[in-house]
Amino acid sequence: MQHIWTACGHPHLTPNERGWLVPSPDYWRLWLQRPEMALVPESCKEEVRLHKALLETPLMQVATTSLKAFKDEDARENYELFLRFRDDVQSAGSLESAYMGWIQSGNIQLPPLFIDLVVQAIVCQVLSSVDDAWVWRSAELLFRRQRITVRDGRVLSGDSDTLDQLQATGGLGEMGRLLMEGGAPLKAVDVKVLHQDNEDRYLAQREGLGRYAFLLDMTHEIQNELPHGLILKMVNARSGLKALATVLSRWVQHFLGVSVKIEPVQKVDDPAWRWHVGLDVTATALLNDLYQGHELDAQRQQQLISLFTLRFDHPQDMRADVQGKPVYLGLAMNDQGLLKLKPQNLLLNLPLAREV
Repeated sequence: MQHIWTACGHPHLTPNERGWLVPSPDYWRLWLQRPEMALVPESCKEEVRLHKALLETPLMQVATTSLKAFKDEDARENYELFLRFRDDVQSAGSLESAYMGWIQSGNIQLPPLFIDLVVQAIVCQVLSSVDDAWVWRSAELLFRRQRITVRDGRVLSGDSDTLDQLQATGGLGEMGRLLMEGGAPLKAVDVKVLHQDNEDRYLAQREGLGRYAFLLDMTHEIQNELPHGLILKMVNARSGLKALATVLSRWVQHFLGVSVKIEPVQKVDDPAWRWHVGLDVTATALLNDLYQGHELDAQRQQQLISLFTLRFDHPQDMRADVQGKPVYLGLAMNDQGLLKLKPQNLLLNLPLAREV
């Protein structure tokens, strides 16, 4: 696939018999070239020596005395984290096995960056047969924080870090930042909503501002005002919610080996509501309150982006006490308008008939 994200290392990962990703030495070399690990002019001799040795032999064992000799504490901590991460993945045998181990432990000792890059690489594998731009853009929600805005009745999702950087630099990078700090006015950057007219441009982009500078329309339905005061409501055929449902279904299949169908819905009208999963921290709290019959005030209602129904294709894959019942999912932004989806929630909290 020409449009996968390469910085996450997917090209240097090989699927095993289960389709899970096994790292090659080049995968670890890519990590050593990241800004957090790359050598700088201030790097001490011991750091230079170890960095070169790891590039030569990425799986070499590193004595703790080597790290203690580092002069820079931040560099020492970065290497400690990298080596712990490397050893966890190698011991587990694949990125997916390591990821499941981390999330099941309930005590992840790695920075969010490590987890997000692992999820990004796995998403590349999950979508390896997909060419749909909306599916790829919605997949960014699994590893990139989003900023949600409502514009002309549309719910739009934008990459939070990218939007912040564009606002700070006018899209001109460090030069733009310097100009703005000097008081020079910069033209506002026009961030485009993903549309059929620019989907090819989105897929052709690589990492960085170019790839992440597309807004995703996550509106359930579109309202058009007609003459005589009539309002026509149409399902949004290119809703990012439908694309996200596709990604989440594939995510569940890839990890848990069960086939599910996920569909966005606008409300839950089910007196026999039995099971729900929040896809983020805010949605979890909202669904818990709704399940317990608590009323949500207007502000909290506005935080809810969408509900979904998840149904197992084979009811026998579910726990017997909820077999055949839908699982309700929720997606919400916090009170700052930010969304950080937690894809691990779908792997940990579904009512499965067997342990994975």
